[in-house]
Amino acid sequence: MAHPTTDTPAAAGHTGLKREVGMIGLLWASVGAIIGSGWLFGAEKAAVAAGPAALISWGVGAVAIILLALVHAELGGLFPVAGGTARYPHYAFGGFAGMSFGWFTWLQAATIAPIEVQAMINYAQHWTWADGLLNPNQTLTTGGFFVAAALLGIFVAINFLGVRLLAHTNSVATVWKVFVPILVIFVFGITEFHGSNFSAHGFAPEGSKGVLAAISTSGVIFALLGFEQAIQWAGESRNPRRDIPRAVLGSVVIGTLIYVLLQVVFIAALPPETLAGGWGALDYPGISGPFAGLSTLIGLGWLATVLRIDAIISPAGTGLVYMTSSSRVTYGLSRNGYAPQTLQFTDKRSVPWLGLIVAWVAGVLCFLPFPSWQRLVGFITSAVVLMYAGAPLAFGVLRKRLPALERSYHLPAGTIISPIAFAVASLVIFWAGWDTLWRLGLAILIGYLLLGGYSAYAAAKGVPNAPRMDFKAGQWLPPYLIGMGLISWQGTFGEGSQGNLPLWWDILVVVVFSLGVYYWALAVALPVEEIERNIRGVEVVEAGGH
Repeated sequence: MAHPTTDTPAAAGHTGLKREVGMIGLLWASVGAIIGSGWLFGAEKAAVAAGPAALISWGVGAVAIILLALVHAELGGLFPVAGGTARYPHYAFGGFAGMSFGWFTWLQAATIAPIEVQAMINYAQHWTWADGLLNPNQTLTTGGFFVAAALLGIFVAINFLGVRLLAHTNSVATVWKVFVPILVIFVFGITEFHGSNFSAHGFAPEGSKGVLAAISTSGVIFALLGFEQAIQWAGESRNPRRDIPRAVLGSVVIGTLIYVLLQVVFIAALPPETLAGGWGALDYPGISGPFAGLSTLIGLGWLATVLRIDAIISPAGTGLVYMTSSSRVTYGLSRNGYAPQTLQFTDKRSVPWLGLIVAWVAGVLCFLPFPSWQRLVGFITSAVVLMYAGAPLAFGVLRKRLPALERSYHLPAGTIISPIAFAVASLVIFWAGWDTLWRLGLAILIGYLLLGGYSAYAAAKGVPNAPRMDFKAGQWLPPYLIGMGLISWQGTFGEGSQGNLPLWWDILVVVVFSLGVYYWALAVALPVEEIERNIRGVEVVEAGGH
């Protein structure tokens, strides 16, 4: 089968999306998403959770992300469509699975911008104008809530200027965002390096559980997320088949290298007296801004000033990118028929403006149940990895059902890497802990009420693009979601877990369960002709755009 090149015409009055973004724009979109608030807090949170063994956490996290990025690289080059991660499961499993993973995708995109705003406010506590924005427990005050909502509004306003200007603006901001962490690595590395810190209180004071928990709840995976932004912008890429795989894999390599080196220099630069009470009791003046506070502590006041400026630029750049992606995912959900067609409306600059408004409202609501950076991180990590988990499943189906599809990037040993990537994604979700996953479960139920309700309405009213649910092809999804919840509840990670499934046995159970679901999903996926129909129904024009 040749690669499809046509799209269902946009509804009357829609202008569509313009293909104006090149390779550098895509790469910087992904790198800009990866280098956000994660680097400002991740090293400190991971060190508190796992001690020097946080380096192992970063290694495991990097392997997980690389496996998932490899799968996404092939799919992104194969299907250069806006909001791609929301669409892959739709191709392979039809309406029910497509709707579900579309919601997971939107959920993470719409809720990452708020976490970046939270990071900006946390670091701003150094300045007197930010007094009164945070409570002592790092939650937002009433005044902080309104400031956070206003900052999200600025992200929306910038998005209305159009994707070309946004891509150029993001590229400039990303150069700064990459430069500052590299500067920190260099300056810390030559100024303050206590090798003895790597054995203080033992290399892994919290054992394996601390190492694994840090991956999901201390910002390790969260920091490495973002490579998919090049895929979300695929509908606006000039040469998506060539550029998307390069941007995806290149961003992961850049991000992983920077984060591992940051962890090394953070641990080594800590004055030994700050570790007197152990890694879990790590404390020093200014720790609410870990790198800036540490810079001041070791006599690098000028660097602390640079870092506090960067604490505005880096999270703002990432939040801006995710606000853009959220509106594109909303656009994709509407194109697939899971949301009203009005969400496809674009303005004269081809900006899907209703999606931006929806993203702002959702972001403001996020400040209510998850008002602190680290609590929001665990939730977002789980939502993102759940979204990523759909790609290995779709990958396996497409390799099996449509092996002759033209692929600009063909993943070597893809049929082996794909199930491993799905199992690894399941482990990262599990390590987030029961106290995070039950909240994620509630968010999933809300999505089913919203999207499922509209889909049922559209089918009953005969709306032209009303989706077919294809429950048979997606029969594995409810058991997977419920099963992961039950395993988490019986495990030892997170407040409220029952502790009946001890460490290592829990990993075995998750892996075996995930592989069983993976091959079940491949067995019941849509037949070839249905997959081809789904692909034809939502592909966009490749060259030239609308």
